Amino acid sequence: MDLKEYIRSIPDYPKKGILFRDITTLIKDEKAFTECINQIVEKSKNFKFNKIAAIESRGFVFASAVSYLLKKPFIMLRKKNKLPADTYSVDFELEYGTATIEVHKDSIQKEDSVLIIDDLIATGGTAEAAAKLVKISKGSIAGFIFVINLFDLGGCDSIKKQGHKVENLIEFPGH
Repeated sequence: MDLKEYIRSIPDYPKKGILFRDITTLIKDEKAFTECINQIVEKSKNFKFNKIAAIESRGFVFASAVSYLLKKPFIMLRKKNKLPADTYSVDFELEYGTATIEVHKDSIQKEDSVLIIDDLIATGGTAEAAAKLVKISKGSIAGFIFVINLFDLGGCDSIKKQGHKVENLIEFPGH
């Protein structure tokens, strides 16, 4: 199954000049979604990890299913002020603005190796912020799995240059 066929492209969203790759068309198809999760599980075999983290919010869709199947704890990396207990925070630049993500201080310990899953990587700012959160928490990064890599925006290359292992299922140009 070619998962690329299940991704809808929406021009000028969320602002003019952005070609948005929409995963809702993939997750609403039970066969495509199942295949996607199975591919992530298969790629996860290339990593040694004991916890899975995902970036709010679309990353949660994929990572929670993988976490369930692999019987691994699931850590939510959330937008600012969405977690109720003490948190670590990282501010970062997006392709079209700035944001902050947080993790509970008790989610990741020194001995934890964390696999980070997200729906898409563009410029890599969000993924880099997620890596910083894991490091601030004293954990190590096993690597990253993205459903979509917008290859010409350089995010995967940036993450790899930082010494992290990266896998993805689908590649699209970013523009």
